[in-house]
Amino acid sequence: MVEISLLTESDRTDWEPLARGHHAHFGTRINDEGYEQTWQRLLEGQPTRGIAARLDGRMVGIAHYVFHAAVWRPGGRCYLADLFVDQEVRRRGVATALIRWVARDAEEHGYPRLYWNTLADAPARALYDQLAEFHEGLILYAYRRG
Repeated sequence: MVEISLLTESDRTDWEPLARGHHAHFGTRINDEGYEQTWQRLLEGQPTRGIAARLDGRMVGIAHYVFHAAVWRPGGRCYLADLFVDQEVRRRGVATALIRWVARDAEEHGYPRLYWNTLADAPARALYDQLAEFHEGLILYAYRRG
């Protein structure tokens, strides 16, 4: 059975390899200072939150999410920024449990709309398509300075 909980100070040594695995999977590079800053934000708990999934007491998955205001609707929104499950335990319900936990937590804190993005060819889309609506035609842009 998957156990989910908020990250605590004692989780750092188990969290960081999963966080680094997430960035390696997506081919992004984060320096050590970036991991430290993110860790501190996660421990503060609002608006950025972090959770861990455990199987048999071992941390096997993480999720980071951010609460923010909505512009056109009552209540806020919750952006699932990162979701990563150790490759050894994928397809055992860990990602589903993480997403459902985030959705409940967001709802309880007044942020009823949960959303996230992923790569078009991500294998995880099979799961995402079961849990959420796909908004075909939406494209994510990231502003480049200069």
